[in-house]
Amino acid sequence: MSETRELKFRRLATELRAEIRSGLWAAGAKLPTEQEISRTHGVSLTTVRRAVDELVEEGLVVRRQGAGTFMVQQAPAVRGEAALVGVVVPDTTLYYPKVLEGIEEALTAAGARLMLACSRYRPAEEEAALRRMLDSGVDGLLVVPTLIGRADPAAVIDRLTGLPVPAVLIERGLDSGDDPSEHVRTDHVAGGYAAVLHLAALGHTRLALLTRSGNPTSAPVGRGFEKAVADLGLWTAEPFSTPQSEWSADVADGQVRRVTSEGATAVVCFGDREAIMVVSAARRVGLAVPEDLAIVAYDDEIAELAEVPLTAVSPPKRHLGRHAAELLLRRLREPDLPRHQVRLRPGIVVRQSCGASLREITSD
Repeated sequence: MSETRELKFRRLATELRAEIRSGLWAAGAKLPTEQEISRTHGVSLTTVRRAVDELVEEGLVVRRQGAGTFMVQQAPAVRGEAALVGVVVPDTTLYYPKVLEGIEEALTAAGARLMLACSRYRPAEEEAALRRMLDSGVDGLLVVPTLIGRADPAAVIDRLTGLPVPAVLIERGLDSGDDPSEHVRTDHVAGGYAAVLHLAALGHTRLALLTRSGNPTSAPVGRGFEKAVADLGLWTAEPFSTPQSEWSADVADGQVRRVTSEGATAVVCFGDREAIMVVSAARRVGLAVPEDLAIVAYDDEIAELAEVPLTAVSPPKRHLGRHAAELLLRRLREPDLPRHQVRLRPGIVVRQSCGASLREITSD
């Protein structure tokens, strides 16, 4: 069998499997004939027979001599024990290892299997990974799609939502308009707000926000920061944001000089790498952290490794992965489950860079 025919057979089996599990045909109902399936899906009878053979082997359908192909009387909804789950993340360093820990924890507890791919923030690689997984017969998907830089992020979301198997997005969704996706995300607006509250509780009234741009987290962190400053009646320096590739020691030096000359006593910095550069910049201009400048980082990936360990807003990464995996497994068991769009609040891990005496407020 050629590779092309093999892919068609697997793709058709995936589509039929999804239709059966979605309840398109009632338990015990007769499926369309092989000729009807061939016409509907635009494939050969050979492809149809191979696809149906696979469903027979799985126990989803049963052939009865002279009566055509029927669904099994008790059509088995996918259970966690049997599920093969495809997972696509943009990278496997820094932020996502803990997310993957949570996913593996939930899938292992359910006896499910995992197929992992890394897109490296490249849409073409992401699409290729999704095709491979669908062709391999995954029952569901957990995806961190690349939306930044895409011409139409809403179209990406629509396409993922319309796949032949359920998909739960992690840390992604639409912030405006009608979002059809099922997702589990960190409430980064709440995270930005919490960083300001923490600094205000320590007596800081003049703050600054320094971020890296070109990612889906910076904007909501900024919105939360601005709302907290407004609600509390605090002063803030003009926010600064630049792409990660443009952050440098010189940039950090310039921003520390600027915000402190304007009277800022505390900085919220997204993300950890940039916050570490700010700590070094403060030392170079003769400022002590936290005595002269308090710093709260955002992401808590490598914050504890700074020369002054950084207090950090910490997205609940492991819980994100576990919650998303559990939601997908439940979706597979209950196809009619109402669509879930979940926001998890980040916590703050308190270290030395803000001058607080507490060791920890909330941890991942």
